[in-house]
Amino acid sequence: MASMTTSARLEDAGRSSSAASSATAVSPLEIRSGDARYRALADRFRPVFRRIAVDSLARERDELLAREQLGWLTDAGFARLRNPADRGGLGARLSDLFRLLAELAEVDVNLAHIWRNHYSFVEDRLHASEEVGDDGRSEIWLDRLGRGEIIGGGWSENGAHTQSTIETTIVPVEGGWRVNGVKFYATGSIYADWFTVLAVDPAGEKRVALVAAHQDGVSVNDDWDGFGQRLTGSGSVTYHDAFVEVADAIPYASRYDYQAQYYQSVLHSLLIGIGRAILRDGIDALRARRRSHDNGTTAEPTEDPQILEGVGRLAALLFAAEGAFDASLASVDAFLEHHDEPHRIASWLAVAEAQGVITDSVLEMATLVFDVLGASGTSRTILLDRHWRNARTLSSHNPRIYRHRLVGDLLVNGADPAGH
Repeated sequence: MASMTTSARLEDAGRSSSAASSATAVSPLEIRSGDARYRALADRFRPVFRRIAVDSLARERDELLAREQLGWLTDAGFARLRNPADRGGLGARLSDLFRLLAELAEVDVNLAHIWRNHYSFVEDRLHASEEVGDDGRSEIWLDRLGRGEIIGGGWSENGAHTQSTIETTIVPVEGGWRVNGVKFYATGSIYADWFTVLAVDPAGEKRVALVAAHQDGVSVNDDWDGFGQRLTGSGSVTYHDAFVEVADAIPYASRYDYQAQYYQSVLHSLLIGIGRAILRDGIDALRARRRSHDNGTTAEPTEDPQILEGVGRLAALLFAAEGAFDASLASVDAFLEHHDEPHRIASWLAVAEAQGVITDSVLEMATLVFDVLGASGTSRTILLDRHWRNARTLSSHNPRIYRHRLVGDLLVNGADPAGH
C-alpha cells in the first residue's frame, strides 16, 4: 500500500479533468502542506516513506518489526533532523519534525511513534548546549544520535500511584552510577541503543540516566498488551545494576521547558497521519467496491450521493484536524524563537486546544469510514480497524478530559499549566 499525501490525492482525483489544468498548476492542498523550506526538506524523505509504505499493511497485520525500514530512515538522515547544520545536521525547525512525523505516520504510525522519546532527548541536548557551563556532553550526544543511534524511553512505572511516582533508583558507584527498577510504556525500547531513564538518587533528586541498552543489566520485554500501537516497543524494561557513566546522570530539573508542548505535538503528528491514512484507504476501498447496498441510491457506490457525502465529511474532519495542528505548530515555533513567558503560555494553550480538535476529528473519522464502506470495510485484507485501534490508543495518552479542564482553569482563573 503506497502512501498518498493530501496533495497527491487531489492530483489523482484531477487526472480525468486535466484539460482544465495547466502544467504549472499547484493544488490547493499542496499550498497547505507547509512552506517552501519544509517542502524541500520533505522531498529528501518522501522516497523513503514510499518504500516504507510498500509492506506496512503486512507488518501491521503480522506484527513484524520494522528494523530494516528504521535503517532506511537513519541512512537518509532522519535521526539528525534537529541537529544544527554545523554539527552535520539538517537544521530542521521543531515544526518540520512534527510535519515529517505526520507524513511517516501516514504510512507507518508505529515506526513514527518510536521517535517520540528520541527527539525529546535531542531537544534536551539542544537546550542544554545553550546553557552557560555546558561541559560539551551535549555535543557528544548530538553527534552520537545524529549518526543514527536511537533513544528509547524509561519514564513511567506500571502500578505507580501517579505518573510522578518514581521507584527506580540511581546510586553512585566507583566510576559512575547504577540504576535499578522497572519501567513500562517504554516506547521505542525494542529498537533502542540507549534509554533515558527517570530515577531518584540517594538525595531524593530526580535524574535522567542515559543507560546503554546492550548491557547485562538491561532486559527489554516485548510485553505491551495494548490493542493498538503494537510494534512500538512500549512494554517494560528492567534495570538491574545497569551502569551509567558519571556525566550521563542529568538533573531532571535541567530539562527543556516545553516538554508538554513537545510530547503532545508528537501525538498530534501521529493522529494526523492516521487521519490522512483513513481518508486515503477509505477512498481506495470505495473505488474498489463493485456492489451497492439495496438501500443505496445508485448502482455504482462511487456515484451514490450519500456515500460521497460521507467522504466529504471525512475530508472536512481531516481539514479541521490539520488546521488545528498547523496553528499549534506555529505557536510552538514562535515560543522557540522568542522564549518568553507570553509565548510559553500561548504555545501551551494552542497545543492543548488542538488536542481536543485533532482527537475528536480523527476518532470520528475512524468510525465514519465504515459507514462509507459498509460490510466490505471490515475485511482483514484492508485492516481498516487498525486506524481506530491506533488512534484510540494514542488518544488515551494524556486524556483530553484532563487537558480540557486545564484549559478552562487557565482561561477562567489564570492558572499556570506548567508541570501538566
